[in-house]
Amino acid sequence: MNPANDLLNHLLRLGDSALVQGQRLCEWCGRAPALEEELALMNVGLDLVGQARNWLDYAAELLADGRDADHLAFRRDERAYRNLLLVEQPNGDFAVTMLKQFFYDAWHLETLRGLCLSSDPRIAGVAAKAFKEVTYHLRRSSEWVERLGDGTEESHRRMLQALPRLWRFTGELIATDPAENALHQAGLLADPAQVATAWQDRVAAVFARATLPVPEAPSHFYLDARKGLHTEHLGLLLAQMQSLPRAYPDAVW
Repeated sequence: MNPANDLLNHLLRLGDSALVQGQRLCEWCGRAPALEEELALMNVGLDLVGQARNWLDYAAELLADGRDADHLAFRRDERAYRNLLLVEQPNGDFAVTMLKQFFYDAWHLETLRGLCLSSDPRIAGVAAKAFKEVTYHLRRSSEWVERLGDGTEESHRRMLQALPRLWRFTGELIATDPAENALHQAGLLADPAQVATAWQDRVAAVFARATLPVPEAPSHFYLDARKGLHTEHLGLLLAQMQSLPRAYPDAVW
């Protein structure tokens, strides 16, 4: 293992996940079920894009090869992305979107909680700022899962349909990784085991209030985002997100 390379990959995982989830949320612009929800979705999406810039700025500094955060966001191909498989999944209906957001938020908050204690002051500072934003994100997505799950017969049915569609991608949120364990032992990252336990406890508590069943632990998925192996959805998302800067690479504001 290479500690410097492992740290870089983790920074990319954090930045890429926030960027891709932010892009997915911004796809709701003009399509949300209510104006208030559209504004809320856009605000969460913009928070995540801002967090992504902070992580990718640091990753670019570690790379020290002339690339900056914009280059990492808009010039890499999908195999170079390290985002969670969960966040690249299509939005689906509002139930799918909010359940996906909840799964991500629950993992994100606990990850940031540990990163706030990082021995790297740059990581701790970025995490502390993001933690405040994600606390709100999680509160909002948790309330929506409860509202939809324990709401009308139709909303409950929609949540039950969304659950198996997304649950298979949650295994990576609780999976241990030797490189991340080593970085935790070095005082740089959150404890993956603590993040996994906290995520499972949070899901169980919210699902109990939402009258939703907690499925069995997801089995190993055949793709591995840590190695750049993604679902077919990421390439389509990046093609749209990156189309302008790739078509006009020298353009400036």
